[in-house]
Amino acid sequence: MSIPLAKILPNCNDPSYWGIALDENLPIFDINTAPRIAAFIAQTGHESAEYNILSESLNYSKDTLLRVFKKYFPNPEVATMYARKPQCIANRVYANRMGNGPEESGDGWKYRGRGILQVTGKQNYIECSSYLFDNLILLDYPDLLLEPKYAIQSACWYWSANNLNPIADAGDFELLTRRINGGLNGLEHRVEIYERALRVFNVTWS
Repeated sequence: MSIPLAKILPNCNDPSYWGIALDENLPIFDINTAPRIAAFIAQTGHESAEYNILSESLNYSKDTLLRVFKKYFPNPEVATMYARKPQCIANRVYANRMGNGPEESGDGWKYRGRGILQVTGKQNYIECSSYLFDNLILLDYPDLLLEPKYAIQSACWYWSANNLNPIADAGDFELLTRRINGGLNGLEHRVEIYERALRVFNVTWS
């Protein structure tokens, strides 16, 4: 039986398709128990707006840049120059980290977040590509992660590479969120999806 995604992510545009794709791919990575699957869907569902957004947009206003990215946009003048210019914002914010080159390299935009867990940064694309394809195809074709199969598999790669199954088994949802997000952004929504998934699984897989 396919994962009943429509009951877990009610705002997903194509829950039947995504449910089948999850059902096919998650067991390959040992994401194969109710707590693991619930945690995976909760985290990836939040990161991708319930599997509806597979690419980071970075289309931020001046005020958002000053509030969220103060380190990179230290004053209104700089923020105004970059506001509503997603490519320029990505190249500045992601420059010289995560394996990316300087701002002018364009790596920040090329290797912005993609997939249902928003794989971000050149180094992560290298590692993900090596794992999924046994080559570096994602460096030249990063948009492969916009295809549902690879959007899921890239999230599974990150999950596996960071050994998240034991954390899901332990039910330590805050730690799991920190490992994925770096903080606790969106924790309430993640927990809401997680608890809903567990309720659904208890009924469907009893």
